[in-house]
Amino acid sequence: QVRLVESGGGLVRFGGSLTLSCTASGGDFRIYVMRWYRQVPGKERELVSSVTPSGSATYSDSVKGRFTLTRDNHTIRLQMSNLKPEDSAVYYCNADTQSEPYFRYEEVWGQGTRVTVSS
Repeated sequence: QVRLVESGGGLVRFGGSLTLSCTASGGDFRIYVMRWYRQVPGKERELVSSVTPSGSATYSDSVKGRFTLTRDNHTIRLQMSNLKPEDSAVYYCNADTQSEPYFRYEEVWGQGTRVTVSS
């Protein structure tokens, strides 16, 4: 099992900025696409951004132009700016991985970090 650890959540004012980080760790493993999702109570989990091993990032329409996802091997960083109340959610790091003993495929999730944007 690969572990994902997120950090950086908190309370921020409308129009403010915040940066989330996620680092993957474990034994002998491979990690491929890494992603950030977010979820609020009563709604489905939403894909916010993803990044390939080569560093190519994609963004949902709701955050495009305001969020930037970068990657350094097993660490990703989501830089969020011009935050809006509708960005408030628990943000989860996600990754496609393979690990011993059989290098089985695993989709791994972090524990989540809460972002609250006040209006």
